[in-house]
Amino acid sequence: MKRILVLGAGFSGLWCAVGAARALDELQASADDVEITVVNRDAWHNVRVRDYESDLSRVRVPLHDVLDPVGVQLVEGEVTGFDVARHEVAVETGGKTQRLGYDRMVFALGSRLVRPDIPGLAEHAFDVDTWAAGQRLNEHIAALPAQPRAAGRFTVLVVGSGLTGCEAATEAAGKLRASIERAGLTGKVEPRVIIADHAGHIGSNMGDSAMPGISEALAALGIESRTGVRVTAIDAAGAIVDGSERIDAATVIWCAGMHANPLAARFGVPLDRFGRLAVDEFLRAAGIKDVFAAGDVAHFEISPGHDNVMSCQHGRPMGRFAGHNVVCDLLGKPMLPLRIDWYTTILDLGAWGAVYTEGWDRRVASRESAAKQTKRTINRVRIYPPLTRRRAEILAAAAPAVQTPPEKYRDPAASAA
Repeated sequence: MKRILVLGAGFSGLWCAVGAARALDELQASADDVEITVVNRDAWHNVRVRDYESDLSRVRVPLHDVLDPVGVQLVEGEVTGFDVARHEVAVETGGKTQRLGYDRMVFALGSRLVRPDIPGLAEHAFDVDTWAAGQRLNEHIAALPAQPRAAGRFTVLVVGSGLTGCEAATEAAGKLRASIERAGLTGKVEPRVIIADHAGHIGSNMGDSAMPGISEALAALGIESRTGVRVTAIDAAGAIVDGSERIDAATVIWCAGMHANPLAARFGVPLDRFGRLAVDEFLRAAGIKDVFAAGDVAHFEISPGHDNVMSCQHGRPMGRFAGHNVVCDLLGKPMLPLRIDWYTTILDLGAWGAVYTEGWDRRVASRESAAKQTKRTINRVRIYPPLTRRRAEILAAAAPAVQTPPEKYRDPAASAA
């Protein structure tokens, strides 16, 4: 039996596995001839882009509900290394290391939050990089009223104002108010949220046309901005900025940058500035025999003049095409090139709403409640796999095709006018 080994079950890895199962089905290949196995650290698919939200109860999907109906095997464990010459992957499970052989490997272990060597960062900062981290943050904010009175008890400092930082900050404003209200402290204490960045503008990577909306949202939610500054130390009660200024904050959320899984460096091939492997339009890893890569660990020109971005928007179709192509490569069938001719960004801005931009120059297409409706459709419906356990429905969702852009909704107030 030949084996396709998919490392990771995030947006790209999960869809790769299901896409491979679909390709085998379409090509009428016997399950006795080709086995598809996914290696993931646990039994969950984390809808990671929602880990900043207040309610994380529906943010994880049981992998067995998606993989079992389509005949994909799951190994729970941490990938610790691989030997491409021997076609083996080392996986740690329960304190023991097992080695899994493969005929084709798909490297889809995603990205991680960048954590520089800042004193106190590892010990005292929160983040929303994983479901567990988001849950820890929410539990911490909910418990703030029980903490001793101190300066900064109800202050949240968010470091980094990219998309994740802006979403974490605007959602934190609502989390703080809810915590204060549950404790009966409304009007007695004041919540405070600060977002800080070394750049000159908050949300600068969203483009100039989105700046007015971001500024309006921050002002409406009472969020303070600190630009052109760097956090140089963090402790249990706050942070030091630029080596001398202290900001008292019982909650510091670190959202400053992403980097591909460090195991990518083990392949011994050139990586880009985010630590990503180069792949071709079929998702084959450059210079590595029998290895494909997809999602945040891979990069290529996804449309003329533009590389893919580290997001589920590109990770999901990369996974679908990688799954289809790895089967075709294994069975000697023609592969399909991936091209995506549109790009959108939808930034959640808490109770204010959202900003929806189109194109690589990020022109604002909608904002506030209309954009928020699009964001909710994406985060809660569009990016989820079918949860019915129906084989045909799951396989159909993994077709190697590029979805159309998300729907734009009209602002109810504008419609009424």
